[in-house]
Amino acid sequence: MRDAARDRESLIGLNRNYIRSVEEADTAWFDANLASDFLNTNPDGTLIDRATFIARIGRGSTVKDIREHDVVIRLFGDFAIIHARTTYQKPDGSVGGGRYTDDWLFRHGRWQCVSAHVTRL
Repeated sequence: MRDAARDRESLIGLNRNYIRSVEEADTAWFDANLASDFLNTNPDGTLIDRATFIARIGRGSTVKDIREHDVVIRLFGDFAIIHARTTYQKPDGSVGGGRYTDDWLFRHGRWQCVSAHVTRL
């Protein structure tokens, strides 16, 4: 039986590091924490696989000061959904924002992100 409090704490840390890793282009973190069958839906609606996502992360983000807000973690045993809002600074200095949903699966003894969906507001 899963320990919901421990799982929630783990997922809080994984969520924070996911956002940090986008901003810092930390491909090693994504390589360690994305499932082999990970898929990402981009803001333009395109669907990309794990390798393409990590390659894009490696090129660096065009935005900075990415922060997550209003994080909601929903646990369903070995599956979790994280919903949140983001704010960031655009290249022109203006403030931008968005929402994301990340799906996590407890597989092979650890939480792995299996899918993500990003929307810009």
